[in-house]
Amino acid sequence: MATFNLFLFVAIIALTASGVVASDPSPLQDFCVADKYSPVRVNGFPCKDINDVKVDDFFLAANLDKPMDTTKSKVGSNVTLINVMKLAGLNTLGISMARIDYAPHGQNPPHTHPRATEILTVLEGSLYVGFVTSNPDNKFFSKMLNKGDVFVFPQGLIHFQFNPSYDKPAVAIAALSSQNPGAITIANAVFGSKPPIADDVLAKAFQVDKKAIDWLQAQFWEDNHN
Repeated sequence: MATFNLFLFVAIIALTASGVVASDPSPLQDFCVADKYSPVRVNGFPCKDINDVKVDDFFLAANLDKPMDTTKSKVGSNVTLINVMKLAGLNTLGISMARIDYAPHGQNPPHTHPRATEILTVLEGSLYVGFVTSNPDNKFFSKMLNKGDVFVFPQGLIHFQFNPSYDKPAVAIAALSSQNPGAITIANAVFGSKPPIADDVLAKAFQVDKKAIDWLQAQFWEDNHN
């Protein structure tokens, strides 16, 4: 009985610990400004010496009040991400943000954030948004959002945003629960990988002819992030 209780205790601790490390670890000090030039390699960035920290380590003139160019994107959107790579003061703080501009009928195509939950606020226009749950259910949740509305995309789940208007752009601001949330755009990753995934594999996975896969892999899969 004592052995079973010990095993149960260890199992509970393991499960609890795994939940704790599921997102960015909590900071153990006021801040840890990223030292991007340090030879030390850690999960994130090592801290800059506090005596070298300046106020501008916490500041970025990001111009998020200005419209971003969506005309060069095949999907009609422009994601301006503010993460630790652009703002060193975000290191260890577990947060980042993005401005997303959508051309009329533009979209932020199906993608995932492997390290973050996202909360999206519509600033201008309207957006049709949705996400799909994991296997085996693959349940689709979708909603039409208007100016001022908020929607949450759970961490790691495939989601998208689409501007249904034919003549008006849309703008949203997103907050993400990681200093470096990452983004995996599904089409880019599957059909634009380098080197390409074997067309035999994808043809069977998508239940289509290999010619369709070859055509898709021949397209230019661009990134709409900057």
